[in-house]
Amino acid sequence: MIEILYDKIIDKKLDSHLLENAARTALKNQSAPEDATLSILLTDDEQIKTLNRDYRGYDSPTDVLSFDVHERDPETGLLYLGEIILSIPYAAKQAKEHGHLLEAEVQLLIVHGVLHLLGHDHAEATEKEKMWTAQSKILTELGLEKIKIQEI
Repeated sequence: MIEILYDKIIDKKLDSHLLENAARTALKNQSAPEDATLSILLTDDEQIKTLNRDYRGYDSPTDVLSFDVHERDPETGLLYLGEIILSIPYAAKQAKEHGHLLEAEVQLLIVHGVLHLLGHDHAEATEKEKMWTAQSKILTELGLEKIKIQEI
C-alpha cells in the first residue's frame, strides 16, 4: 500500500496513480519485499524547512526528505518502510528550472525518496554513482529518461 497525503496548504492535487506508479516502479526495480508499504506527504516549503532543520540541522527548505521506519505493522503484518515528504513549491521551482512538468519532477523525487528508504545514499561518490544509476533506470522505466537528475 502506498498512501498519498496532502498537507492542507496544498490546493493542487496531482494524479495519485502517477505518484503511486513511480513508487511501485522503484520498489519493484529494487526488489523490495512485496508487502512493503510507505507514505508520501506533499507539503510546502515551510513545513519541509522545519523538518529539515529539526532532523538534519539545515535551516532551509529542500525538495524531498525520507524518514525510514522499517517496521512491521502489528495489525496487518505489512512492512512499513517509512515516509517520503516532498515540497510541491520547491519541486515546481526545480521543474521550471529544468524545463519539465511538475508531475515529472515529483515522480523523480518519489523515486529518489524510495531509494533512500531502501538504503541508498549519495554522501560518497561510489554510493552516489550507484544511486544515480538506479534512478536513471527507474526513470527510464517510467518513460522519463530525459529528466535531468540534479547533482546534489
